[in-house]
Amino acid sequence: MPRGDKSAYTDKQKRQAEHIEESYEKKGLNHEEAEKRAWATVNKHDHGGKKSGSGRKSA
Repeated sequence: MPRGDKSAYTDKQKRQAEHIEESYEKKGLNHEEAEKRAWATVNKHDHGGKKSGSGRKSA
């Protein structure tokens, strides 16, 4: 996966990043810096992309 590829993220993580990015832009950051910080925040909370095996374990 090349740098900057967001395909490994869930839709929820993408929405969170967009919301965070908008918040940073309202605070006066330029678009590129806001986007970097938004994805860094999502990564900090979720430790990266999609989580596998998040469902219940079957016996």
